[in-house]
Amino acid sequence: NRERFTMILLEHDAKELLAEGGIPIPAGFLAVTSDVAPPAGLTGPWMVKAQVPVGGRGKAGGIRRAETAAELRQALDRVLGMTIKGQTVHSCRVEQTVQGMECYLSFSLDPTRGRLNVLLSTKGGVDIEAHTGKGAVLSADTAFTPDAAIEATRKLAGGIASPARETLVRAGEQLIGKFFECEATLLEVNPLFIRNDGSWVAGDMRFAVDDNAMVRQPRLSDLVHRRADAYPEMELKLTNGFDFIVIDPEGEIGLVTTGAGLSLQVLDELAARGHNAFNFCDIRTGQLRGDPTRLIHVLKWIAAGPAVRSVLINFFAGITHLGEIAHLLVAALKAVPELRVPVTARLIGNGYDEAVAVFAAAGNPLRVEPDLDRAIDLALAPLSGARP
Repeated sequence: NRERFTMILLEHDAKELLAEGGIPIPAGFLAVTSDVAPPAGLTGPWMVKAQVPVGGRGKAGGIRRAETAAELRQALDRVLGMTIKGQTVHSCRVEQTVQGMECYLSFSLDPTRGRLNVLLSTKGGVDIEAHTGKGAVLSADTAFTPDAAIEATRKLAGGIASPARETLVRAGEQLIGKFFECEATLLEVNPLFIRNDGSWVAGDMRFAVDDNAMVRQPRLSDLVHRRADAYPEMELKLTNGFDFIVIDPEGEIGLVTTGAGLSLQVLDELAARGHNAFNFCDIRTGQLRGDPTRLIHVLKWIAAGPAVRSVLINFFAGITHLGEIAHLLVAALKAVPELRVPVTARLIGNGYDEAVAVFAAAGNPLRVEPDLDRAIDLALAPLSGARP
């Protein structure tokens, strides 16, 4: 569930972003079509790398080597449009090949304990999982601070022969600085190439940040707005101020919920009953401020779901008054006539009786049920019949 609040940058964007801060990367460019010509000076051979936010691209055929311009176009033709772990490849990073000793280095947040996991190996590359099983990957669990991370990296590298040891420590110090500067949750370099002259290059990279940190990260926010087609959900959150994530394009239940924990609870309850929701939503009712715009947006997005047959609203009111929310819901439902499916509202808390009265005066445009289990049963009822 934590991954729902983590933004994984595409490799190209992660590399270009960190290169601005001095992290060495192979020279490259982004290709969205096979009809490309490498920039002047960017000579082959090249690596063509599918840009999708998942691992295992190489084993799936999403990473290919090209020796000539003709092979480059051929590789792009094969990779663009392919699907890797459910992700369609819309772009590829094309970069110069790198030679050197292949190592592995990663830093990741353990969100349950607030600790940092450090992994290091001189056996990097596509078979890192196999090396892990053989004990070739060294690990450390340390406090979530830059100094602790650097000290852990130095200790792990202590048994490695020089000069690789010094290079890995130096690389670790640079990467740790960027990890904390960007408020990242994961920074993995595999392979990390160490050249004969002692320099290093980030051959491949996985980089993830806590999306709640985006308001403090102007460079990341600018990247998301500039590349909105690659990060539509994050761009939506930055623009609209709340979370709406399509989980299953074929999901039959649309959700209008508030509070990340409560929203995830509804997803779990639906999954336990064998149903996938169309979307995750944390609309943040406390920020509606008497304006139904957010509700209108969410209902329109749900109405566009091709398989949605029911909508479930789940609001728990503490400070927020349900009577006020009811007026906004009535206005939003009237503003979205294209939503032609039953709507169930599980409402509980401050102003419940007033909310029920508001809905009654409006002709009861939705069904209200304070008990979550019964509300879910009501929302699932339209799914028992044949799909229209």
